[in-house]
Amino acid sequence: MKVSNQPGEVLVTHALGSCIGVAIHDPVAKVGGILHFMLPDSSLDPVKAQEQPLMFADTGLPLLFRECYRLGGLKSRLRVKVAGGSQVLGSREFFQIGRRNYAALRKIFLKNNVLIDNQSVGGAKARTLFLEIATGNVWIKVMGQETIEL
Repeated sequence: MKVSNQPGEVLVTHALGSCIGVAIHDPVAKVGGILHFMLPDSSLDPVKAQEQPLMFADTGLPLLFRECYRLGGLKSRLRVKVAGGSQVLGSREFFQIGRRNYAALRKIFLKNNVLIDNQSVGGAKARTLFLEIATGNVWIKVMGQETIEL
């Protein structure tokens, strides 16, 4: 996770396969952050969750939002963009981690009244997610494709 209020900064997270990248930005406070989580639920490995809470949707997402609030962001102003959740192994992916990650994210957001402004999820290709703090612009690079704005 990286959170910033530095106008010249561009935050980036790479290799979003089955992982999910969440970019949030407050256009008034000019604060934003990115979280790259790998698994849906910290109960899968409580010891690992204690050591690395950002690995999990249910422990990482609250930390991302709290850190943005600490820097002056307001929930009511946050723009939220999401990328990842693909099945990089195609239909052979037995555990469906990408789908489970996305389902966990949606459940947490629904419970907390957080709306997603735009997203690029699913498919079978990895993505890189970028957030420009000064403008709130978010774009993704999908492996083998053009860069697109979210």
